This record gives sequence, structure tokens and C-alpha cells, in this order.
Amino acid sequence: MEVRSAAQGWVGAGRVALLAAVLLCVWGRAAAERVRYAIPEELGRGSLVGPLARDLGLSADELPARKLRIVTSDEKQYFTLEEDNTNLRVNGRIDRESICGAMSPCVLSLEAVVENPFDIFHVSVTIQDINDNAPQFDREFVTIEIIESTPPGTRFPLNSGRDPDIGVNSLQNYELTPNPLFSLLVKESPDGTKHAELVLEKFLDREKQRNHHLILTAVDGGDPVRSGTAQIKINVTDANDNPPVFTKEIYTVRLVENLPEGSLAFQVKATDNDEGTNAEITYSFSEISKSIRQHFTLDPRTGDVKVTGPLDYEERKYYEMSVEGRDGGGLTAHAKVHIDIIDVNDHAPTLSLLPILNPIPEDSVPSTVVAVINVRDRDSGENGEVSCKMKGNLPFKLEISSENTYKLIIDSALDRENVSAYNITITATDRGKPALWSSRELVLEVSDVNDNAPVFEEAAYSAYVAENNAAGALVLRVQARDADAGANGRVSYWLAGGSAGAAGAAPLVSVEARSGALYAQRSLDYEQCREFTVAVRAQDGGSPARSSTATVRVFVLDRNDNAPRVLWPAAAAAAGEAAGGAATPFEVVPRSAEAGYLVAKVVAVDADAGRNAWLSYELVQASEPALFRVGLHSGEVRTARAVSERDAAKQRVVAVVKDHGQPALSATATLHVVLAESLQEALPELSERPAGAEEEAAAAAELQFYLVLALALLSALLVLSVALAVLARLRRAGPPAVLRCLGAQRFSLAGAAFPADFCEGTLPYSYNLCVAAPARAVPEAAWPPPPPPVPVLSAEELLGGDSCEKPSSNCSAIEGEVSAQPDLPQVCKTVSTCCSP
Repeated sequence: MEVRSAAQGWVGAGRVALLAAVLLCVWGRAAAERVRYAIPEELGRGSLVGPLARDLGLSADELPARKLRIVTSDEKQYFTLEEDNTNLRVNGRIDRESICGAMSPCVLSLEAVVENPFDIFHVSVTIQDINDNAPQFDREFVTIEIIESTPPGTRFPLNSGRDPDIGVNSLQNYELTPNPLFSLLVKESPDGTKHAELVLEKFLDREKQRNHHLILTAVDGGDPVRSGTAQIKINVTDANDNPPVFTKEIYTVRLVENLPEGSLAFQVKATDNDEGTNAEITYSFSEISKSIRQHFTLDPRTGDVKVTGPLDYEERKYYEMSVEGRDGGGLTAHAKVHIDIIDVNDHAPTLSLLPILNPIPEDSVPSTVVAVINVRDRDSGENGEVSCKMKGNLPFKLEISSENTYKLIIDSALDRENVSAYNITITATDRGKPALWSSRELVLEVSDVNDNAPVFEEAAYSAYVAENNAAGALVLRVQARDADAGANGRVSYWLAGGSAGAAGAAPLVSVEARSGALYAQRSLDYEQCREFTVAVRAQDGGSPARSSTATVRVFVLDRNDNAPRVLWPAAAAAAGEAAGGAATPFEVVPRSAEAGYLVAKVVAVDADAGRNAWLSYELVQASEPALFRVGLHSGEVRTARAVSERDAAKQRVVAVVKDHGQPALSATATLHVVLAESLQEALPELSERPAGAEEEAAAAAELQFYLVLALALLSALLVLSVALAVLARLRRAGPPAVLRCLGAQRFSLAGAAFPADFCEGTLPYSYNLCVAAPARAVPEAAWPPPPPPVPVLSAEELLGGDSCEKPSSNCSAIEGEVSAQPDLPQVCKTVSTCCSP
């Protein structure tokens, strides 16, 4: 909370007793009571005042939840609560005389505030006086001059004693040392103060005794009794017939506070019937305290009393003093002066704020108390009557709790998302003329509750993804905003369903919980799935959590990843082979066909879409290129000219089908055409094996031969490996050089068969006997395309170094020698063999 204050005519806060009705909740019922305590003054810090929690009806179990606190408007905090908020204790020294002066009773007021539910209790603590002050005289030495001719019964006012205590502890009586010439008379004024007067009992004789010494004692009624003394010296003078006489025995004066210094307050006047110096009257204060002397001065010649210090009604409401008039002959007269101070509106109200809820939960119901405002004005009457107002149109209002206490309560619903904090200016104005005011600013923050669900920027999203995308590619980023704050506004994203994956199948997309980014789980195929939808749920972190859902529709964009597929004539050929008929489709074209004759139509489809599926046809190969043409978009094969007798009976036409993708993909269709007038005429041509078929049969036979040869070589290699292993054990003395590389882990795992030399044709080939040394890898066998079947040499024939029956000069032996050091890593060289006729 941040509080700032501004006031006009601000003056320090003073002592004000809070008199208000107090609501005390006891056992669930509210009773109109006032919690009162009484303690003596001068108690030490920590002294017990009273069991406040118990007196308010609060048990120890509910104290933590009720949050008991005390509030006071005094500048000094006189009381405090214990750490467990059970007992009210003294916070510092309490001096009744400095707080209340002569006011009785002396009451300090404070408010006890509890929450859950909110309530205010008014507590008053009466400060009882103890006899901690002795009576004192303003002047310890007093001199009185009395003319010897003064008749008995004449009274002389004496210096009055002062005692700050009240009641029985205040000044109760005066005592005078016994003397036959004087007696003491004690009088009580209307305000309860006691004054002593010296009474002359007998005539004085200056010639017998010129001076008399008396002791005046002031005593209080405390226990133990305290007292103070003043010494009185009486000087006896010669006769003066007429003493001065004041125009009034008691002067009553009313002065407005804050009079400027030097202002005339009042004037006293005395007369004397004598003449000469005996009629000259001099004025002086006879009984006046030091504090009063700081505010007033008396002109000894004119009797004018002027203001010399500030008069403050709130500090002191009245003054009392005695004025003495003395003539030139020494005779005196005395008069009492009572000065009443009239209050003016010179103090602005003061405000003290106690926040109860700050920050305020935005779901707080109306009438919830959020702060307590205590108002004080040191002035009195209308000048001290204060009213509070709140500026602005805010969802709060002020409600009077007691005479000087207001409650700030919620008037209407709060919404943190609209207004997160309120600057409330509370103004207190008194009824003086002119009115004074002061204001304080209270900043109340509104705390968030989870009352808003996340809202997507769009209710439905659309995303476009090209097929064949990489797994993990970004598809789309959704975003939802939550007007709440903190965890209530922290949004997480989840998949909530949709057609992105069938039941039991992996979903096509995933969503990142924090960012809302949707990623493809695998590569998408336009031909299998052209579009799908997924529901994304945005959920906040509140308790309970709130959520909303948005639909994402993903469109898969086609790429040119499918080549055109020829349905005919390729489909017709496959059908023919399955039925056991001719493998090649054919068309019969009469030799009498003219240009534009429809030979056939190439039918093709493309699994792609759009431009990727637009097909065009071109003629790429024909036995007679000028004889046929293909429709660009229709795929129709027509004669480009009339068929002539010179044209071959068999025609082969190859057409290519292209799509319009980037890059373009294509497929070819082969069409066989027979030029004949009728089917019977075309049959002899069809029965002959076409050249292309013979080539295909030869290729198939050659492939079969190679497969048989490979099987034979593998079998020979197995036999050779077994034989070499046996020979290695039998010939320990020293195997042939060619076998020196036959050691552990030195043979190729695949092995190699060794065919004999060929005497017909030329067939180069190579083989390896063992693996390479470490750190180098050599292929186990590098076989060229296998030749026709040949006899396989045995291991003995190979070791013996025999060649084929017809050796040729082109035949070569082993091209490398084996290392003579058997301990070193063995490296076998490649054996190359060739045979020629």
C-alpha cells in the first residue's frame, strides 16, 4: 500500500478521546458494549492492561484467522498487543499529566479490528492518577508590606500552590506556622482550586517589630502525603490612609486563540483616594505561574495586559492569575483575573488509514470491508465536527462505523482485468468557517482470481503443408491469451482430438505445451490424406483450471511425386500375359487407311492433383516416324499420312506420357501395329517371333546361366576351404608359398571358387585368396559378370600350378609373391587368369 497526504493548515495530532458505540461479538451475538480498562499512570513497558482477546470473545484457536489488530489516532502508540494477540500491554511510559493535564477522567481510546468476519470494537483505557507530583509554589519567597495602621481582619492573598495531580492527589489544604498576629484562611474557587489568604488578627506596631517571618505549607491528599512550602516575609510600614481599590474584584476575559503577539488582551484599573505619591498605583502580577508569564505581560503604569505568546485553545482553554495594585505609600489591593480562550477553526482534520484487505481479491463480494479510516479534529464544537467523502466514481463507498470512524467497503463488483489498482482519495472536512480539510490517498490493488478462460486469436485455424515434409516440421503456431495474471494467465496447449489420427494409430501432429506450435509427426502423403482436423485445447494454470478449444484444419498440398501410370496398352499387356496369350498388344491397321485414321488410344492416369496430374502425350519412337502421330492431350494414335505398300507390315510405336509438375515425370507406352487388310492376313505376321521377343528370351537364358554358375562356384569354394584346412595341419614343416597366407582369420568369409582355364573365347576375371592386412580392407572377391558354365579345378590342381590343356601366352601366373616373413601380417595378391583360343 502506498499512502500520501496533503492538508491545509496542518497541525500536529493531539489528544482526543473516542466516544462511540462499540459492537462486541460474544458467542455469535452482538451486544452494544464498550470494552473499558483502567490502569494507573507510570506503568512500565510491557505491563498488562487487560486480556483483550478474551474480553472480545475470541478463543485462542480462532485468533490466527481473525487477525486481531489495534488502531489508534494518537501520534504516540501507548499500547500494543502481545505476539500471540491475546493481551493488551503498555508500549511505553504513560504520564497522565502530560497527556490530559487537569482533564478528568483521562481516557485513551483505540479500535480493535478483527477479520473473517470483519468487525470493529472500541476500547477505552482510563489512566488513573497516582500521587507522583508534590504541590509547588510559583515563588518560594514572598514579601508582603503591611501598614501598621491596618485594622485587624484585613486579608492579604498569598501565592497559591500548584499540583498537577488530580482528585485526592491534588492540593487539598494550606497550613501556616502558628503566629498570634496572623491566621490563615483557605478559600475554594468555582473551578475547585483552593487559595490561601493571610488574615491580620491584631494591630501591628512597627516600633516593636518591623518584620515577621512565616512559612506557608501546601499539602495534597495522596498516600503518602506530599507537600511544598513558601517563605513569607512581612514588612511593617508607616500609615497610609487609603489603599488602592480595583474596579472589579474578579475580571473575566474572553480571548480568541491565535491572537497576534503584542495585542491588548485586557486592562485592569484601580483607584486610590489619597493624594500625591500615595495615590500613584503600580500594577504587577501577584500570583502567576511561569507558563502564564510566557503568554502575558502587565504594564505597571497603565494596567494593560498584552499577549506575548501564542494562545492555543487545544493546549489550554483558560488562564487564571492575580493582579496587585500598590500605591506609593505601600498599600496594596488584589484582583482575580479569569481568561477564557475561544476556539477558532485553526486545525485541519487528521486521517489515519488502516488497510484490511490489500490486495483485494477481485471476487470479493460487495459490503466487504477493505480499510478503516479514523478521523480526528483538535478543534471543538462545529470546528471539530468532521465529515468524510471519497472523490471519483469508484466501486467503493464510505460507511460510518462510529463518531470518528469510517469503513471503506466494496460497493460493486471488481474486475482486475479492467482495473488492477485504485487510487482512492479520501477527504475529511470540518464544519468551521472557513472550513478546513485534509486528504489522504490510499492505493488499493486488486489481486487476480481465475475468472477468465484462455481465448484463441481465432476460433478456427487453417494450415497448409506440402506433402513429403520432414518429420518434426512446423505446421502452425496457435496462440491463446488469458486476461488473468500469474499462474492464472499461464497458458498450456494440448491436443483434444480431431481426425489427425485414427484410434490406436499414431497422431499426425503434436503440439508444444508452452508455445502452441504444431509439428508434423511424420511425412504426409497427399494421395493418402488430403486434409485433416485437430482440436487444440488451451488451459490455464489456475485452480480450478479453465480452458477453451480451437479447431485446426490442415490441408496437405500436392507435390509431383507420382509419375503417370499407363493403363493401356500396358494394362492390356499384363492382362494378356495373365491369360496365357500374347504378351504384346497389337493393333491392325488396314493398308487402305488414310491420314487421320485412329489406330489406338493411350490411356494413362496420374495419382497427383492439379497441374501435377495434367498429362500430355508425345511420340518418341516409331518404325516409320512419319506414319503416326499422337494427340497432345487426348493420347490418340492416328496415322499422319496414308498407309503405302512400301510400309513394313510390323510397326512399333513408343509414346511418352508427361505430367506438368516441376520437375515433370513421365512414363512410356509401346504399341505394336500390324498393317493388314484383315485379321486373317495379319495372323502370319503375328505368329512370327518378333525381334524384340528373341532378344528378351536370350537375356533371360543368359541370366539363368549366371545364376547356375554362381551356385557352382560357391560349392567349389566350400570344398577348397575344407581341403586347405586339412593340408595346413598335415604340412607343418612348410606349406607352399601360395598357402602361407592361410592363417586364422585370413580367408575371405565368402570364399571363392577357382574355374579352369577357358580354351574358347576370352573371359577375364579375378579372385582373392585371403583378406587384407589390418587398417586396409580389400574386397573378398570381385567377380565380373559370370561366363558360361566351365569346369572347376580342384585344390590339388590349383596348388600344383597346372594350367589348362591349351596354355596361352596371355595366361599369367600369380602376379605377386607372398612375404617370406611369416610373422608379419600377410597380404595376398590378386590372381588373374585369362584364357584365349
